[in-house]
Amino acid sequence: MQKDSQQEKQYDSYSSEDNAALQSGLFGGSLVISESPDAEETASPSPHHSSQLTDQTSLAACALPYRQELLVRGKSHYTVTCFLSDLKMFSEHMGPDTPVGRIVKEDLTDWLMKLKFGSPGHVPAPKTMARRVTFLKNFFSWLAREGVLKEDPSASLVLERPLPPLPELLYADELRRLLQAASEDARCHCLVYLTLYAGLKKEEVMRLKVNHVDLTDPLHPLITIQFPSSSGKQHRERRLVLPAEFTRIFHRYREEYHIVEDVFKCTDRNLNYILARAVKDAGIQKRVTLQLLRDTFAVEQLRAGVPPEALREKLGLSEEAWLESREKYRRLAFPK
Repeated sequence: MQKDSQQEKQYDSYSSEDNAALQSGLFGGSLVISESPDAEETASPSPHHSSQLTDQTSLAACALPYRQELLVRGKSHYTVTCFLSDLKMFSEHMGPDTPVGRIVKEDLTDWLMKLKFGSPGHVPAPKTMARRVTFLKNFFSWLAREGVLKEDPSASLVLERPLPPLPELLYADELRRLLQAASEDARCHCLVYLTLYAGLKKEEVMRLKVNHVDLTDPLHPLITIQFPSSSGKQHRERRLVLPAEFTRIFHRYREEYHIVEDVFKCTDRNLNYILARAVKDAGIQKRVTLQLLRDTFAVEQLRAGVPPEALREKLGLSEEAWLESREKYRRLAFPK
């Protein structure tokens, strides 16, 4: 069993059209979503032998094809590990030889209730329970989609995700002061622009290479975010267009810091220190992190009228991670 305190990390995962789609971005930035053909995903029928499954197949026998399904869908190693662990727990509850066709919604709710209330003194974290509901819906919807089941017993399960506390965004004047302070150092200026105007995650900033930055068109500087091979999405990428000012900022940064391959050749802790100095110089008392700047990007996108699904793609979030993030950004952008 996974420890309840362990929280699932979500890596980038989304599906997009084969043709590139341009979306307007924050303060003039825009996004190009592109995806290279992936032989694994375009194969038909299903490439992982799910066609051999029937409603009489046991839960235990579903483990391997389900794992292959998750990998083909580009789920992260962590997600695959968690979902397979959940499948093992559910199989132990039902009996590993139980045919999937005999499972009904009441079996699912009984398992969830047993997990939530069955162990005195041990209450799973709300996020852990939410993940287990996500697993059930993912697993049984896959079986129904493949025609193994006529009906999905998880279809009417309600996914109740705990609402995290909302971050305190920066006011317009605070953003102006932060940008002014960041401009005193080329590296900090580049870092703030990538998070505030492109919404990059810290790990994406750390992975960014010089050859991922395209300044061919100075008015529309382009960066390419590539998924790490460990995520199973090495054939996918997303491209984002930043404001024209980024071209000057990046040229200055390359010249002053003599960067050759890695855009930021430092640890993620160093990135925190770099931002913290600018926040202090700007006289901002709020807790400002790179995630807060990414949140600011997302909120501004929604306020500018960007559709939620387009924003999900810009942020590189999986459908599962978006369930929680979407509500957070909606509440921040349009408070009641």
